[in-house]
Amino acid sequence: MSNVTFILKDQRKIVATADGRTLLQIALDGGVPIEHACGGNGFCTTCLCKVKEGAEHLSPKNDREEMMGLEGEDRLGCQAQVRGDVTVEVVEM
Repeated sequence: MSNVTFILKDQRKIVATADGRTLLQIALDGGVPIEHACGGNGFCTTCLCKVKEGAEHLSPKNDREEMMGLEGEDRLGCQAQVRGDVTVEVVEM
């Protein structure tokens, strides 16, 4: 099990999860409001998250994220799979 800490508007919510799930799936299951206009298919950036801690516990950036030009700590919540404890800030569009 892993813990994902979501930061949204200066509030923090910790959601326990099994490894291999995406940040988007974890957020939705945990009641964290996160946009996902394309249905979690990696075609928009509405589920954008900024990784604050634990980037090494996320899957590597995939082709969809690379095509979106995401750099540094920016990740698509629908594409980043969790494999350990992570803290992310949900970016509001």
